[in-house]
Amino acid sequence: MAWIPLAIVVWVIIEVAALIAVGRWIGFWPTLLAVVVLSALGAWLLRREGRRTWQALRQALRSGQMPSREIADAVLVLVGGLLLTLPGFVSDVIGLVFVLPFTRPVARIGLEAVVARRLLAAGMPVAPGEARVRRTRDRDGGEVIEGEIVDDDQP
Repeated sequence: MAWIPLAIVVWVIIEVAALIAVGRWIGFWPTLLAVVVLSALGAWLLRREGRRTWQALRQALRSGQMPSREIADAVLVLVGGLLLTLPGFVSDVIGLVFVLPFTRPVARIGLEAVVARRLLAAGMPVAPGEARVRRTRDRDGGEVIEGEIVDDDQP
């Protein structure tokens, strides 16, 4: 968590550098217009894709399915929409990848990899199935954790 303020400062520096570069390339007023148009586009996309994602999530819940894909899409649309409404071109490009329906599957793969890595680091199973954990003590009083993953799909 200590790296978050540093990451924000680096992000702002990158965004300002990109704005200056684009401003030098196309001029101040076209750059300002592009930032405003992209923010408005981001708000519109957030509303449209957010509604679609919410409907897909509700449909999955009604059908009794595990809505993992829909939840991942909802997170990506929310974060992508937020990035699109922020001024800056770098955040807009990343936001578009998160929000657009034809690029979101790529972003979802990345999100799933990050979540799986975090779960593995925390010692939680990421494979489908049920995890069974039993804590015992050995003869010296040390804690022993035995675990197994039971996959219900296997015969």
